[in-house]
Amino acid sequence: MTATHIDDEVIDSAAIRAFTDQYGARATKLPELAVVIAAYNEEGAIGPVIDALPRTVAGLATAVIVVSDGSMDSTCKEADAAGALVCDVPVNRGQGAALRLGYRLAREGGATYIVTTDADGQYNPTEIESLVEPILAGQADFVTGSRTMGSEETKDPVRKLGVRVFALVISGLTGQRISDTTFGLRAMRAEVTGAVRLEQPQYQAAELLIGVITHGYTVVERPATIHKRKVGKSKKGNNALYGLKFAGVIGSTWWRERRRRENGEGRPAASAKTASRS
Repeated sequence: MTATHIDDEVIDSAAIRAFTDQYGARATKLPELAVVIAAYNEEGAIGPVIDALPRTVAGLATAVIVVSDGSMDSTCKEADAAGALVCDVPVNRGQGAALRLGYRLAREGGATYIVTTDADGQYNPTEIESLVEPILAGQADFVTGSRTMGSEETKDPVRKLGVRVFALVISGLTGQRISDTTFGLRAMRAEVTGAVRLEQPQYQAAELLIGVITHGYTVVERPATIHKRKVGKSKKGNNALYGLKFAGVIGSTWWRERRRRENGEGRPAASAKTASRS
């Protein structure tokens, strides 16, 4: 275990203790579905996002877990006031690290299913149910939204090209056709997040998707919508730099998972075919 991994575990453990101390049974006895949101300085955006989330999805009660990734504004206060369970991490490590912690809080809190959405309000909360339904029906373990199959408001030609190029690359590497590899609105069985290896502090979408596919889990896409950000600024930064880093995550994750497959690792305990909702 590297020093970075040790530091992450120390940070996560402290954050989990503070989280459970603050919320008690609300944190340890979650409903079946947990909505996990990573947030960094999303004051003014996070409250409306939480308010718009459905309280039940396909008959399942929901809880919202917000992992504040070193926010220095009122993100935590706003999210808590909106009714979310807030895990306040004092160190800014990246969206990937925040989501990884959120998945752990959801699993250990007893959630059976996890949905992720972003804190910036770009995703349509009414589309969550369409992502959850294939999992409840035993048809999938992991469902991701796709702007390519659905719609997008962005006019940025570089971003649009990047979405399509990365989709082609991951489809070629994994052997499964994927039309949108970076969509943040996703649904999954909670146990999937504990089975795949998640190490990336940032740009985790590719790592998670490749890991899930190479573990043999059933992955499907559903049409979904991405809107323009209405509050604040994107944390992704320059298109070229973002693209290079995302490509690096794709390459390193695929190589790591290929080696694991060659060594006979990474097989799921149960797939959608044997884990459908009773």
